[in-house]
Amino acid sequence: MKFVTFNLRVDRPQDGDNRFVFRQPLILRAIGREKPDVICFQEVEPHMSAWLKSSFPDYDAVGCGRGAKLDSEQMTVMFRKSGYQLLEMRTFWLSETPFVPGSRYPESSCPRCCTDAVLMEEASGRVFRVLNTHLDHRGKAAREKGLALILRHAEEIESFPGVPMILAGDFNAEPDSEEMEILKTYPGLTDVTRSIGFTYHGYGRADPPEQIDYIVLKGALSCESVCKWTEEENGVYLSDHYPVCAEISFCQG
Repeated sequence: MKFVTFNLRVDRPQDGDNRFVFRQPLILRAIGREKPDVICFQEVEPHMSAWLKSSFPDYDAVGCGRGAKLDSEQMTVMFRKSGYQLLEMRTFWLSETPFVPGSRYPESSCPRCCTDAVLMEEASGRVFRVLNTHLDHRGKAAREKGLALILRHAEEIESFPGVPMILAGDFNAEPDSEEMEILKTYPGLTDVTRSIGFTYHGYGRADPPEQIDYIVLKGALSCESVCKWTEEENGVYLSDHYPVCAEISFCQG
């Protein structure tokens, strides 16, 4: 399975030549070339979601906006129609009331959510859970609480208990930061992106660039390889983050 996490970057006029409309041809070519099976997008505004769905008809996409009216940015999970089946999907908010749309921790600068999609690989019948999130960009405590909530959710949820899990997204923290310590101590987690190097580059202008995008496995999954999509044409990038792509296999047995 070719799996990608991709912070798409919201559509902002101040990005100039890197506005979403100018990045679209590069995104089309990259996904067309790489043909990933599953992509976790972050920072997907409603019009960007519509563009993804119309531009990639071979994929299904699930997710809703993080706002109280299910508007604003989505954590979109997109998967190949020929090969994968959606068994269950839900969105929950990183807060004390996870199923109240638009809710947040007091330490969070804005609502944050997680898209939980349970998929089946049709060829093998294997079932796995995908958790796609974007942790708070300002509040360290909000990141700590949000990540802990996501891991508890995966452990305690009653539907499809114990299936392999892929947790992905923009965590807004470096691997050795305090809020990421839970990834090292929580049972059974493997951060396959730990040595990937920086992923946020700010269209080549970030000083310093940061390693904040993750793919984390749990259960009967292994990672064969991991890389970044680093293409750029005349100063135009896929995003202000490098998408990260992992080749993931189900373990035998």
